[in-house]
Amino acid sequence: MNARLAALLLAPAMILCAGGRGHHRGPLVSEHDAKAIAARDTGGTAVSAREIPLNGASGGWEVDVRMKDESRGWRCTIDDDTRTVRSKTRIPNPPPPPTKRRRK
Repeated sequence: MNARLAALLLAPAMILCAGGRGHHRGPLVSEHDAKAIAARDTGGTAVSAREIPLNGASGGWEVDVRMKDESRGWRCTIDDDTRTVRSKTRIPNPPPPPTKRRRK
């Protein structure tokens, strides 16, 4: 009887713990993620990204963003740990990313 009661009490807890595994949190591992965060924050097109040291132990990304109808773009610093834009600086608009050639 006690084992059955314990199993009934543990089953909902196990289901709740297993349900939250779909969200990825933690440090950024690719430049694609950093570019997506910068583009979403500024509304432009992320052109380049490079890893930089940030806060001593943790790292970050420096992303150049091109603004289509403006003469100036943004250079965003993305924090690895919080996955947010830490700072934005105006820069001359970087050249557009190379377009992919279509095969005929």
